[in-house]
Amino acid sequence: MGTILSISPATKKASIMDAELAAGDGQKNDKSLKRHSMFVSLSWRKLVSNSGKKSAKKVTPNPLPAPANQVAQLNSENIRKTHKTDEKKPKVPIPVPVPTVPTQNKDALVQNGKLSTAQKQPSSLSLVSPRRIVIQASTGELLRCLGDFMCRRCFKLKELKSSDVILWFRNIDRTLLLQGWQDQGFITPANVVFVYLLCEDTIEDSVDTAAELQGTFQTCLYLSYSYMGNEISYPLKPFMIEANKDVFWETALRIIDRLSAKMLQLNSDPHFFTEVFQDLKNQRDTTEANLDR
Repeated sequence: MGTILSISPATKKASIMDAELAAGDGQKNDKSLKRHSMFVSLSWRKLVSNSGKKSAKKVTPNPLPAPANQVAQLNSENIRKTHKTDEKKPKVPIPVPVPTVPTQNKDALVQNGKLSTAQKQPSSLSLVSPRRIVIQASTGELLRCLGDFMCRRCFKLKELKSSDVILWFRNIDRTLLLQGWQDQGFITPANVVFVYLLCEDTIEDSVDTAAELQGTFQTCLYLSYSYMGNEISYPLKPFMIEANKDVFWETALRIIDRLSAKMLQLNSDPHFFTEVFQDLKNQRDTTEANLDR
């Protein structure tokens, strides 16, 4: 027995149409894929080309160094140009100082048609710097020199000793320290030299009483403290005594009027200070100095 399959024409036609539709859809999909891939490839090429242009704009390659022959040629051309510009400029003579020869030495310079060397003339101005003198002395030694000077100047006062002058000086300095008028002592080598400058010009050899000498000496001390001291002002009581009460300001103004320039010079001119320092040191009694040795 055999089996017979019967296929209707409608179904066959429908299947044929379905196959054709499926084939058409496949072709459409292939075309759309092809178009999509073409668009993607074109957009990628545009992006690559644009990025290449931007990078070409931003990045500038370093110029290759010129060869050595070209550099030498450029240097030679620059040198020629500078020489040409220098030749075009007008030449102005440069002023040069011409040494002059004194007329009295012309005969000595030219002898028998030959030039002879001129001898160096001695100059009155010495080019050698002055010798530096170093003088050293302690405060006690300078005080002793000051006392010896007072005793030598006031020879009429037979009982006067150098220790008396030193005691007057130290008592005033100690009083100012105890009363709080100064924070540190005034007696230093430089201040003793200043006191000697005032006393040497003020104290006269006609003094015949110790009270008068003490009054004049303490007036000099007051001016020395006012000028050289660390404080702004000092009281009058330790410096003024009965012997100089009436003539204290008169003596002070006379000293200021006469020695104001020397007071300034002593602080500004080291040579003048050295001279006064040496003069004070020379006032030491030679017999006492030998006994100290």
